[in-house]
Amino acid sequence: MRVYRGHLIHIGGAPRLDGAREHLVSIPDGALAVDDAGMIGYSGAYPGLPESAAGAEIIDCRPGFLLPGFVDTHIHFPQTHCVDSYGGGQLLDWLQRCIFPAEAMLADTGYARRVARDFCSRRIAVGTTTALVFGSAFPHAQDALFEESIAAGLRTISGRGIQTVGPAAAGPLLTGDAEAIDLTHNEIERWHNHAGGLTHAAVVPRFALSVTETTLRALGELYEDASADGVYFHTHLSENRGEIEAVRADYGVEHYLDTYDGRCAGGGVSLLGRRSVFAHAVHCTDHELSRLAETGSSIAHCPTSQLFLGSGTMPWQRTTASGVTVALGTDVSAGDEWLIPRVLNDCFKVHISEPEGQGLSIPPADLLFTATLAGARALDLEDRIGNLDAGKEADFLVVDPQRQALLPELLARTDPEDADRLLFTLLMSMREDVIDGVYVRGRLVTEPG
Repeated sequence: MRVYRGHLIHIGGAPRLDGAREHLVSIPDGALAVDDAGMIGYSGAYPGLPESAAGAEIIDCRPGFLLPGFVDTHIHFPQTHCVDSYGGGQLLDWLQRCIFPAEAMLADTGYARRVARDFCSRRIAVGTTTALVFGSAFPHAQDALFEESIAAGLRTISGRGIQTVGPAAAGPLLTGDAEAIDLTHNEIERWHNHAGGLTHAAVVPRFALSVTETTLRALGELYEDASADGVYFHTHLSENRGEIEAVRADYGVEHYLDTYDGRCAGGGVSLLGRRSVFAHAVHCTDHELSRLAETGSSIAHCPTSQLFLGSGTMPWQRTTASGVTVALGTDVSAGDEWLIPRVLNDCFKVHISEPEGQGLSIPPADLLFTATLAGARALDLEDRIGNLDAGKEADFLVVDPQRQALLPELLARTDPEDADRLLFTLLMSMREDVIDGVYVRGRLVTEPG
């Protein structure tokens, strides 16, 4: 057993968003006792260590913090080298001018491997221990992603980006319906619940405009069987108003969500459910939010990318009041921040400025909840990760404020017993330099090599 000593901060228990503040744990002299199996045996005050920890190796992280590993519920692996690409327009323009051509480059096996290594390296640097990853169209690139993730020790859920229709720029990424189903099925067989549960597979159509009703029906049939084994579903929803109108026109539906819910003219199996995560949901109707909540589906909120592409602002209060789980996503590369606290910084600023009297100052506990426990809940992993409760797997970060100029001075102005103010300053101010250790199942994650 090893004992890590530092300022312990997390959202304990299993609250909903509105209970995050009451479940905020902040122990200035805290400790995590981690056994050889990578499980948390004790989480609490250092002076309260149980006798079972006697003789354990003590790793003194003071004056640092012990935080849960960050959970990113929407990030694009094949866009690793595309951050801050100028497309001269919003979503659909940006995709055609920047993203489709860049993703097509992963057809080269060697390049795909380099991108996979860079992707994992960046995740380690920013403390993202678990991620729901929008994958490449190319099977060899997906193999590289999973292999590099396992070698590093990261938790990765991913699926190949499925596209059966699209503009000329997307041509190299397209397959026929039958091939799309075969490739997806093969990926599930190869990588789902692999490496002792570190990797999982997902069914990932890019978005409704990148597939047809025929494709979605076939994916629904595939997913109906695969979901029983815990396979995930992930896609985009209502990111951009132009996209929404195009979807409604192409599919003849009233609501964008209908395309994924088996409600097109030809019918089909719903793709909504407990392990279904929809990125963005910026412009959802009340009906769509209600349906997401009813089915246990979740939203990956990506405020940074919504700023970058001018997509609008997801209405925080209306969305969270619907009962749907809202977790955080970087959406790299439309999101140009890899570090989850930087996305939280944008999240706070975006929602305090919401128009029509809807602005609010999101409490720091709610921000931390969205970046950790809500993500674990959206990914149906809450029984294993998301906070630092005893009995969970030890996915955590050591954060050393001494590694960042002026951060110690900012924190020194805050009473360490004032958990709200301390957490807010830490989340709003921290940069990746302060991340001094990244652990998954109690194992120090290593850079790909």
